[in-house]
Amino acid sequence: MDNIDSALASHLARLKSCRLCPAMHPPVVIGKAVRSRILLVGQAPGDKEPILGRPFAWTAGKTLFRWIHRATGWDESETRERVYFAAVCRCFPGKNPKGGDRVPDSQEIQNCSRWLLAEIQLLEPDLIVAVGKLAIAQFFPFEKLVDVVGRILPVTVAGHSLELLPLPHPSGASTWHRMEPGLSLLAEALDKLSKHPTVHQTTLDCDQNRA
Repeated sequence: MDNIDSALASHLARLKSCRLCPAMHPPVVIGKAVRSRILLVGQAPGDKEPILGRPFAWTAGKTLFRWIHRATGWDESETRERVYFAAVCRCFPGKNPKGGDRVPDSQEIQNCSRWLLAEIQLLEPDLIVAVGKLAIAQFFPFEKLVDVVGRILPVTVAGHSLELLPLPHPSGASTWHRMEPGLSLLAEALDKLSKHPTVHQTTLDCDQNRA
């Protein structure tokens, strides 16, 4: 284990013990300690992810992994081994009395931002795949999904320059990605992901490691 792998393992151990937000529902949901050029940032876990112990473990995850397979050819297992999974908030926020999951408040987002910032500083990714409005907004101000989905956006985070690929949230409750213009913009985004150098390099690195 080299210094980066050791630092990443230590980071995840600290993250797993975080209890900064009293209204959140632990445990913290984390992905694998993958040293990756690609950082995928979701919004927050749902109620199934803490039980199953991994991000995007339920219905929205099935859709997300279909999208990624369409762009890269990677199945869910390969994706989890090749992409570092993060989120705006890492604990289940609880249910909204009006339906759906509660949206994390600004203080909870700020509390959890330290973990995401540390991961960007540690991994220095070339590409962030931001899934859903809340995740996209952490890196790029926008008003509507149509303004950002289908584009690759240059961003700088903590002095580190990289590219941002926004995706809509794959929730079954959302129709945005299943009707126009969302359907076509999603296709454009996945096409850009398929051609991004990080995808080809990650595939090459994994193939060499297996050889």
